[in-house]
Amino acid sequence: MSVELPLWRALAGYRVLTMLYAVGFFATAYDGFARPWVAVGYYCVLSVWTLATLPKVANAASCTKRFLAADLTVAIAGIMLTTVADSHARIQSGGPTLPSIWTAGSVLAFAIKGGWRWAAGASSAVAIANLVERGTPARDTIHNVVLVWVASIAIGYVVEVARASERTLARALEIEAATRERERLARDIHDGVLQVLAMVQRRGAVLGGEAEELGRLAGEQEVALRTLVAGGLLPVSRVSQDAADGAVVRLVEETEDQGAPVDLRTLLAPYAAARVNLAEPGAPVLLPGPAAGELAAAVGAALDNVRRHAGEDARAWILVEDEPGAVIVTVRDDGPGIPEGRLAQAEGEGRLGVAQSIRGRLRDLGGSAELVSVPGQGTEVELTVPKENDVRRGKAGAR
Repeated sequence: MSVELPLWRALAGYRVLTMLYAVGFFATAYDGFARPWVAVGYYCVLSVWTLATLPKVANAASCTKRFLAADLTVAIAGIMLTTVADSHARIQSGGPTLPSIWTAGSVLAFAIKGGWRWAAGASSAVAIANLVERGTPARDTIHNVVLVWVASIAIGYVVEVARASERTLARALEIEAATRERERLARDIHDGVLQVLAMVQRRGAVLGGEAEELGRLAGEQEVALRTLVAGGLLPVSRVSQDAADGAVVRLVEETEDQGAPVDLRTLLAPYAAARVNLAEPGAPVLLPGPAAGELAAAVGAALDNVRRHAGEDARAWILVEDEPGAVIVTVRDDGPGIPEGRLAQAEGEGRLGVAQSIRGRLRDLGGSAELVSVPGQGTEVELTVPKENDVRRGKAGAR
């Protein structure tokens, strides 16, 4: 059951009870009114309106803005008609308005529907009407106005908290259910598909020939599938904002464009394969979204160079280190290495893979890219990106 439903039920009961109270109070003071027939006409309208609009205060969907405006108009009209129905002396002595405390129900409907901002607007309109009806800002009038204003805003604020908490709880239950289902699928896949792929890889290596190629492909798919079912590195989906635009809890999707922290491991995980080994810390490696994306792209460029220059059979290792002031990613391969002077020659020929795709990306982030290659012993690329504050400082310096 929604946390709002009890509030709507309480509001419906409050409107009926306060309508009966206002009518009963008028009946006991009938002789004191200067024009009682005006009050009788208003109470007839008030009674019919209150009973006929009970379905409108059953839930937030049925309580429309048009109804709220009409309901507030009925309340303010009753306040202003008090000057016609009652005597001036009785009004000055502190006599109640025609709708009396029924008016608070109209303001509370705004609070439950739209939160504290709507409540503040409705209670301010009622306050102005009460001050105009009284003529002078008497102490008891100001006291009642402030009481309604504070109470309605407080209730509206509580409603926003309740809505945000309900959304958060629903999202937590959804995540829990999805996690359990993912774990169940991971167990089933591990017991079946992953074991078959591993067996195909082993048998292919033994048989050789085309079977060896099939085994290699099966091994790559096993690594990719194992990374997928692990699931712990995958970002969890997000939730939406409240339609009432409450100010308490507003959950939004964090994207790289917003500069929100991103776990670098989630971006590097797809690079893991049969011949690419990924070693990473057990805890999240957080970097600003753009920095993490650029660093992952630089790693991808380094792996592309391994495949292009070291061959498809070359093995590569990715090592992620999360240091206090920087994140260091090392890409190493067992290829033939780069001959001395080859990088300078490639730049002269217009091939800027290392210069732009790797060093250029790191330079824009305020980091560095160090390449060490020994002919016959492979190549090692060390990519260093400073943490958030240093990244911002590096970008500012670049500008």
